[in-house]
Amino acid sequence: MKSITINGSQRESVGKKATKALRNAGQVPCVLYGGDKPVHFSAPELAFSKLVYTPNAHTVVIELTDGTTLNAVLQDIQFHPVTDRILHVDFYQLFDDKEISLNVPVNIVGNSRGVKNGGVLRKNNRKLRVKALPANLPDFIEIDITPLKIGDKISVRDLNQEKYTLLHSDNTVVCQIKTSRTAVVDDEDDEDEADAAPAAEAQE
Repeated sequence: MKSITINGSQRESVGKKATKALRNAGQVPCVLYGGDKPVHFSAPELAFSKLVYTPNAHTVVIELTDGTTLNAVLQDIQFHPVTDRILHVDFYQLFDDKEISLNVPVNIVGNSRGVKNGGVLRKNNRKLRVKALPANLPDFIEIDITPLKIGDKISVRDLNQEKYTLLHSDNTVVCQIKTSRTAVVDDEDDEDEADAAPAAEAQE
């Protein structure tokens, strides 16, 4: 999984007055959990643009001014209810030998037969939650819908899960091709039925 680097400065004071001063200076107060003790630091608000305002999933490399480098994932983010400015960010520290859970986007590729025949692609889940070691976290889960006909669907049980675990039930539908008023019968289905008819007559 791709990483984004955030340069931060450790915070000595975590009180409301100090936090307000940070925000007035264009800094975002942050906390990193998951290690021996929480790490309080701040970083420029602009540093979070590629992490927050994107549909993609990333891990984070936090580089502090004292030379400390920490690997993490975004855990929670708070926005101002009126201005939408970032108020606070929580991170969770990553360790190479410990699995982590993360929401990963679903990337749909291909041109479905069903859509070509007037069906409608419905994306039931645009993100899926996976559990894996940091090195095995995927950037996205790719699904090829080319062979799907009207009425077909892709469920969690149909997805490759060799390096990670999907934290959803097997029958969770990820995407499907729904029928519509403009849908037409799949020609290949007609051909299959036509081929099957003579065989059935021969058996009789």
